[in-house]
Amino acid sequence: MALLIDSSVFIGMERRGLRIDDFRRIGPDEPAFMASITASELLVGVLRATPSPRTTARGEFVERLCRVIPIIPFDLMIARVHARLWTGLAAAGTPIGPADLIIAATALGQDHAILTDNAREFRRVSGLVVIEPTWPE
Repeated sequence: MALLIDSSVFIGMERRGLRIDDFRRIGPDEPAFMASITASELLVGVLRATPSPRTTARGEFVERLCRVIPIIPFDLMIARVHARLWTGLAAAGTPIGPADLIIAATALGQDHAILTDNAREFRRVSGLVVIEPTWPE
């Protein structure tokens, strides 16, 4: 099953000094994708950071991710899944954050599992396969 990678995993990789090529060490060896909102979250993180050598390296890391990992756009099919999830979670009194809701809808709409360091939030979404990364020691 292909994986949709949450921004928490990419942030964890960057903070640990892992390269994009190290990706297969922390999750299943499956095709990997990211949602368009994930790319936005990562780019916002770079733009909001105080300029420094670390910020420059972070920007290069994010730009490389956006070139290497295929990005799934938010389209009408995913919008329909998003609307269904939003109303269902709200009715149950278990909403999740707006970006995470788009990520969950993207994963479900594409029949992908999600690799995330934020499993607690995503496990509220019925039918979503949630996988946590295995970080190297």
